[in-house]
Order: sequence, then structure tokens, then C-alpha cells
Amino acid sequence: MVSTTAAVTGELHGGFEFQQLTLDEPRPDEVQVRMVAAGVCHTDMAVRDGWIPATFPIVLGHEGAGVIERVGEAVHHLSPGDHVVLSVASCGTCVNCLSGEPSFCVNSYVQNFAGGRSDGSRSLQTAEGESVNSHFFGQSSFATTANVAARSVVKVPDDIPLEILAPLGCGIQTGAGTVLNVLKPRPDATLAVYGAGAVGMAAILAARVARVQRIVAVDVVGERLELASELGATHTVNPREVDSAAALAEISQTGVDYAIDTTGNAAVVDGMLAALGYRGHAILLAAANPEVFASVNLSLAVARAIRITSVIEGGAIPQLFVPQLIELYRAGEFPFDRLIRHYPFAQIDDAFRDSEAGKVVKPVLTF
Repeated sequence: MVSTTAAVTGELHGGFEFQQLTLDEPRPDEVQVRMVAAGVCHTDMAVRDGWIPATFPIVLGHEGAGVIERVGEAVHHLSPGDHVVLSVASCGTCVNCLSGEPSFCVNSYVQNFAGGRSDGSRSLQTAEGESVNSHFFGQSSFATTANVAARSVVKVPDDIPLEILAPLGCGIQTGAGTVLNVLKPRPDATLAVYGAGAVGMAAILAARVARVQRIVAVDVVGERLELASELGATHTVNPREVDSAAALAEISQTGVDYAIDTTGNAAVVDGMLAALGYRGHAILLAAANPEVFASVNLSLAVARAIRITSVIEGGAIPQLFVPQLIELYRAGEFPFDRLIRHYPFAQIDDAFRDSEAGKVVKPVLTF
């Protein structure tokens, strides 16, 4: 057993408390990772605030990156010293995993949100011997060291700083994968992205990689729209300054072909559906309060034969897709590092506050 310093969320809507915890031995199908960096993601906030059910106390964090220190006896493709990015966990045995779609694992809740391993055990204990919920997304990366499910682990090159690569495990993968793996847009199309946060910006970057002709960023923050333009958006729309429906109609001429919502805001989703043309494709990405979508009007979607898809983790196989994104980054075609601001682990509260206030696109904690 080893000691780990973790940022523990003690209760619903609670803040972070740094605690010295005991980490148990890695299981045969796990690796022990010394964290170098961890991204802050909207899903961490969704769990903290009860939009996604979880039990407390828990160590959150699911965009970890670090160096392997130990490997379980059943793990043969990873070794101590490997640089790794951590992503979503999956069971490997359900129909979706066996079909090459681990992002849609049938046992996803148990693997990622139940607060422990699939057998119910926890890897973390307080000095008093009380269990702390672990294995959030198979990792619980808001800790200096963690035991991680091997299926969550992506080996990455050691010549790119892990402080840059950490967000690839969830938010960046989600936005980019939605475009490249799910939508697969036509080059002559119009693609609108609602919300220019980390996921939305990753989608814009991916749309540029896909050579989409018209890429529209929709957001109410001028600075984010400016950055979106620099990263590949051909048009920007600020609903506080213009009629977004009219602006999108003018840009697309025949209605938007593809649209992605990253906000989880019912009014935004309604506006997105109204902007889509006939047989348009809408994507819902945000982890939102269930009450939000109760008011969404689907009648227009039915009338226009609009397809609505919910996508998890960009429909990606992380071990294949993350290396693809790294190679695009190397080639200068996917500069996701421009979204990142680093915070020392001790400033995790500041990172969350700045993210929720829209002061930073992608906070990344460094250890």
C-alpha cells in the first residue's frame, strides 16, 4: 500500500478537501499511475452537483495523465515508466465493447460512476480505515497516485508533455470524435457548434481537419468567438448581438446540415433544431440536469426529419483515437494546446471557479 494526496469531494455540491489517503494494491487488471496532470471537465461538476448520480465521499477527476509505476500481473501491454493518458472505463465483455464501441459500454455506470471497482471494492481509505469512493471513470485522477483500470489507459509518446496531453482523455476526445467518428460531415456542408468551450472548440478543430466548408461557432462570449475564428471557425454568431436563427439561415442558405450542442441549455437546443435544414443531424453532448430537456420542442425535428443523436466520448476507442489526435497535433492541424491554462493541484478550487465563470476554456491541474 502507498499513500496518496487526494482532493476529496465529501458531499453533494461540496468543495474539495485535501486528504492523505491509503491506496491499496493494484488488482491484476490495473496499473498504478503517478499523476502529472489532470484536466477539469464539466462532468466532474455534473457529478458534484447531482446531475449524474454518485455516492460520497468521492475522488473525482477523469482526464488524468501520468507515468506508470506498477502494473498488475494480468497487464502485459503496459510497463512501468510508460507515459499514459487516462480515459473512459469499459467492461470489455458487453455487446458494445465487443463491437468495438467501448464508449457506449452497457456497463458504463458501474465502470465509471458507481464509486469503485465492478466487484464493489474501493481502492482508497482514510487514516481511520473508512472507505472513500474511487475509480471515477476507472481512475479518480484528482490524486497524486491512483490505481487505474487498464482499459482506461492509453500509452502515449514521451516527447510531448503530459501537461498538454491530459485533456485528450475526455473533453477533447468528445468534441473531436463527435465530428470525425460520428458525424463524418461532407466537405460542402455547414456545421454549427453551440458553445465554444473545450468540447466545442475541439469539434471546431476537428471540423477544420475534415475540411468542412462552413464552420459556425455560436456563443455569447466574444473572446471565445475570437479564439474560435483563430482555430478554424469560418463564421461566428453571438445571440446577444444578432438574431442567431437569421444569421445561420443566411450562412447556410438551405439550413444547417450538422449541429452540435455542448451547453445542455433547453433554449439553445430549441434554437439549434430550428436552425437545422431538412434531414439535418443534431448532436447532444452536454451532461445536463434532466429537467432541462423536458421542455425541448421536438415537433420541428419530426417535421423536418431531423436526426438527433447523443454521443458519449466521441464514439471513440481511446487507445486508437487519442494517438490519432496526437499525430494531428504534431502536424500542426489540431492545436488543442491553445485551449489550456495550467493550475497547480493545490489551486483546484480556483480552476473549477474559473471554468464555471467562463474565464478559462480548459483548466489543467499539474502535480
